[in-house]
Amino acid sequence: MSDTDNRLPNGLTYADAGVDIDAGEMLVEHIKPLAKSTARPGSEPSLGGFGALFDLKAAGFEDPLIVTTTDGVGTKLKIAIETGRHDGVGVDLVAMCVNDLLAQGAEPLLFLDYYATGRLEIDAARRVVAGIAEGCRQAGCALVGGETAEMPGMYTEGDYDLAGFSLGAVERGHALPYLDRQAAGDVIIGLASTGPHSNGYSLVRKVIEKSGLGWGDDAPFAKDRSLAQALMEPTRIYVKPVLPLMKAGLVKGAAHITGGGLIENPPRCIAEGLKASFDWDAWPMPQVFQWLAETGGISDHEMRRTFNCGVGFILIVAPENAEPVLAALLNAGEVAFVCGQLEAA
Repeated sequence: MSDTDNRLPNGLTYADAGVDIDAGEMLVEHIKPLAKSTARPGSEPSLGGFGALFDLKAAGFEDPLIVTTTDGVGTKLKIAIETGRHDGVGVDLVAMCVNDLLAQGAEPLLFLDYYATGRLEIDAARRVVAGIAEGCRQAGCALVGGETAEMPGMYTEGDYDLAGFSLGAVERGHALPYLDRQAAGDVIIGLASTGPHSNGYSLVRKVIEKSGLGWGDDAPFAKDRSLAQALMEPTRIYVKPVLPLMKAGLVKGAAHITGGGLIENPPRCIAEGLKASFDWDAWPMPQVFQWLAETGGISDHEMRRTFNCGVGFILIVAPENAEPVLAALLNAGEVAFVCGQLEAA
């Protein structure tokens, strides 16, 4: 069998079936410098192999446990697709994975993505991957590979979907939460979110539909920004300000506030017999959530179990460590505040 491009009469090609191999190869060439920009100690900077290697010793680990997470962006992608705002969803994808690693006390090391579409649009895909690379740089992890799947007939014109996979590590004995060290009176510190992050967007879109507003209209809750601009604000990545506090032993537990909000996520990092008691007046509800609640007629409880309500990540610390942890977060540029405490269940 010859590998020369001598097309047979009436012969079919993969392109005739809707898969453009040349476009895929062109995208890879765009991705290579983006991936290289995320290189870190332990990572292999080149793409093209069947798998990615990572040297844990070169990354400074002695007796590590591996931690893995996977996630997506959800229906926030629909807004990106409908408005052509593809640049930030890559950051969202990374954030949803690496913030979960952080909740276990793990340092994010590497990231892989899966991009699926019906017909590959190189510019949109390049912008998405550029966002993924930006998220990796913010988290200090290496973009080491991924998969671009062009699947005609699986998606409508212009649609695509994303999934991410991240791997991190934590030294043995230092994985969070420290359930046996928690006690009633421990302080809950909240770190501010940038908005809904990547959760609750099916409800967001329902509220937008009810409001009668279009994506290009002025956002009622954000001055000088369109509705699409305001709602596509990328998810905040908390790794660099928080990880040093965890390595210093100042944190007993942590939770990434995603789907399930402040009702369902905190119990995942709290010992049996204890519960989170939030002071709901301890931080101002961001205007985007006020507007969603008022426009959609959404109850407080429904808001708190659907959205982060302004708190993207929480830390559980001993009372004597609350002040130094808060000071460190504020010095790192985070908006942080005491938002509750642990009490007996």
